[in-house]
Amino acid sequence: MLDHIQFRQWGRKVIDIEKAALDNLYQYVDSVEFAQACELILQCKGKVIVMGMGKSGHIGNKISATFASTGTPAFFVHPGEASHGDLGALDKNDIVLAISNSGESSEILTLLPVIQRMGVPVIAITGKPESNMARLAKIHLCIQVKEEACPLGLAPTSSTTATLVLGDALAITLLQAKGFTRDDFALSHPGGALGRKLLLKVEDIMHRDERLPLVSDDICISEALYEISKKGLGMTAIVDKTNTLVGIFTDGDLRRIIDAEVNLRTTPISQVMTKNCVTSPSGILAAQALQIMETKNINGLIVVNQHHQPIGALNMLDMVKAGVI
Repeated sequence: MLDHIQFRQWGRKVIDIEKAALDNLYQYVDSVEFAQACELILQCKGKVIVMGMGKSGHIGNKISATFASTGTPAFFVHPGEASHGDLGALDKNDIVLAISNSGESSEILTLLPVIQRMGVPVIAITGKPESNMARLAKIHLCIQVKEEACPLGLAPTSSTTATLVLGDALAITLLQAKGFTRDDFALSHPGGALGRKLLLKVEDIMHRDERLPLVSDDICISEALYEISKKGLGMTAIVDKTNTLVGIFTDGDLRRIIDAEVNLRTTPISQVMTKNCVTSPSGILAAQALQIMETKNINGLIVVNQHHQPIGALNMLDMVKAGVI
């Protein structure tokens, strides 16, 4: 009967073996070939076509996705399908990144004469420098590991981990060489929470025009409360005769003046408003506006233009609805 101790020991051994494989990978990244591969991809006017069979194919899919999302156009082509028409996706301006631990993948080797006839350079990632793929490629990147984590030495484990990390090293090195920015990253990630945080601006979610809660500084509190209730943001901007923001009045301010027994019908809003309130400039990301609110411990913001005139308002609920939180 196996116990939990045995399970944990086996699990730790797998991690130890794969960690050793990654430590061994340093020598291959710190090589002329790695730098040459980066330079070749940087000069590429087309795409990086990644190929691999089996587990290498799964890793290749991930590497191509990482390339594509970090500024290096790339996609994965299955070698088996490539032999039956998908090789038509290959252009003379492309580069092929071929992955095979043994370096003897028959499906890829079958394609190499055609690829080379097109004049397309091949970067091979293998664990065997003496293999046919390594020999035929323009550049060979080694991912040789001392042992697989599989005790049978059959299931690709350490070798696939090393390949994945080498792919990440290529992609992120190229990202830095190209000066790829957060804005560039956002353009390839428009969907989901990541895209919303990187692309959504306050103008996209703020309440504006007739939806903007706005009152003059010469009205009484009760009139301001009507505007707050009508617009439903729990606050209102207060402006002077030049439409310049002079303060804000919120639900929290209302609770405080009720405790102080202030007359709501006769007291001017200018006497109880919060002056020098926190505002948001136009043009910033919604995520930046959220950071302002969290830092200042407030639930809403007035968005102002360069003349300090209110052009919009938003609160935490707007952030939640927009998916920024």
